[in-house]
Order: sequence, then structure tokens, then C-alpha cells
Amino acid sequence: MEKKKILVVDDEPDVTELVAYHLKAKGFHVEAVNDATASISKARTYQPDLIILDIMMPHLSGIQICRILRSDSKLSKTPIIFLTAKAEPHDRIEGLESGADDYVGKPFSPKELVLRVESVLRRVSTPREATPAKLHVGEIVLDSETHRVTVRGTALELTATEFKLLRLMMERQGRVQTREHLLLNVWNYSTEIETRTVDTHVRRLREKLGTEAGWIETIRGVGYRIADKKQPA
Repeated sequence: MEKKKILVVDDEPDVTELVAYHLKAKGFHVEAVNDATASISKARTYQPDLIILDIMMPHLSGIQICRILRSDSKLSKTPIIFLTAKAEPHDRIEGLESGADDYVGKPFSPKELVLRVESVLRRVSTPREATPAKLHVGEIVLDSETHRVTVRGTALELTATEFKLLRLMMERQGRVQTREHLLLNVWNYSTEIETRTVDTHVRRLREKLGTEAGWIETIRGVGYRIADKKQPA
């Protein structure tokens, strides 16, 4: 079986050496970069299976790097784990909003980090239940291939998290999605991020959907669902 390739990006050599040591011990092929500006070209040539990325680095932040990689057609789906000292809930939300798959705070346990890497790689390699590339609910059209949502033909400006939230609910139209389930499947966390985060994002999503907001139904005390029939605004 071919070794999975991991790219570790951190401006502290001690960190990249420690992470690389533990990943190599688990059988991964690892490359490390200590220069944020060089990390993008390295990712393009190395084509890793997963990237571990610091946030606070000189010249270019991990958030900026993540967004650049997400706009690259060859790296847009490469899993990214943030490894950073910025570990407050709002920092986690910003990191996940930028397109990261997981978030580990410093100081960290190398063993836990390796487990997170293995978990993310398992998740992305597990075939998802086949769903149409285009989902339709009322006048809402969500295209997973182009990462585009339109309402009556007009494109909406959605964040990565808003897109994932809407897609999950549209895929499961008619089924109630609890706040905890949404946190786990959209934010990849069952705890650490408060459930009111879900409410905030649903409110913003409704605002952007405009006349089609009535499709998102609130199930009091439980969560949300895309209704089978549009609710009055």
C-alpha cells in the first residue's frame, strides 16, 4: 500500500520536526516547510494527501494559505488540519469557515494529532452516499461540482460553511437535523463550538436565501430541516 503524503507547514522548525517524527513513525511520507510563502508552491509540486498548517506565520497567515489552496483546482479537496496556538472558539470557527477540515490547538499531543490525521484521511476516503451533483428545492439550486448556489438564477455569495450547511439539509430534505448533528457534520465538532453557532449560520443563510428562506424550518428545541413544503416567510 502506497504511503500517504503529509505536508507540514509551520514557521517553527521544532514543531515541524516533532510532527514529522511522529507521522513518519506511523508510516506516513512527510515533507515540512518553515516558510509560509514557499508552502503554496511546495503543495502544488508535492500534491500531499493532507496538509497540517499553522495559522500565525510571518508574511502569510494559515487562513490566507488555506483560502488560496481551496481555490486551486488540484488542491481544493486536499484535507487541511490547522495546528495553532489560536484556540479560542471564534478562532476555530474562522479556521473552519476558511475551508479547514479539523483544528488542533497548541500545546498539542502528538499522539492526538496523528489520530486526527488518520481520522480525517479515513473520512475523506470513505465513499459518500451517492447524491446528485445538482440539488433542487423550490427555486434553490445547489451545484456541488461548481460549488454554486442560485435562487431564481441569481448566484448567492455563501461562505464554505454556509454551503456545507445548506447542502447537508438539502440532501436530507424532510429529515430533522439536530444542532449537535450539524455541528459534527458541518463543523466536524460535537463539542467545543456552541450550538448557538448553528443558529447564527442558519439566520445568515435565511437572509441570503431571501424569498426562499421559508424552506428552512425550525424544529423548536431540536434543530432544523428543509421542509417538504415551503413555509410562510
